Amino acid sequence: MIAFLRSIDTKTWKVVCSGWTAPTVTNNIMAIVKAEADWTREEEEATLANDNALNAIFNVAYINVFKLINICTVAKVAWETFDTAYEGTQKVWMSRL
Repeated sequence: MIAFLRSIDTKTWKVVCSGWTAPTVTNNIMAIVKAEADWTREEEEATLANDNALNAIFNVAYINVFKLINICTVAKVAWETFDTAYEGTQKVWMSRL
């Protein structure tokens, strides 16, 4: 799966590893999400990479795992849930060895 995500685009795998946050604008009081029309090219590319990764993860997940990740909007969170579901936690992994 890692090789597949890397083959889509290098940014896709980087988003899975580092995470993604929606572009925001900060006013004097708080940060608010930017309107899509105001996104820069880099923000659009990062969003597309996140969406590509989510699409790939959603497409390979079995229905039971898909039920766990279908509400995820960040590829990193979906990947961590996906990885835990298929590989188990480190304790489970060590007990299998």
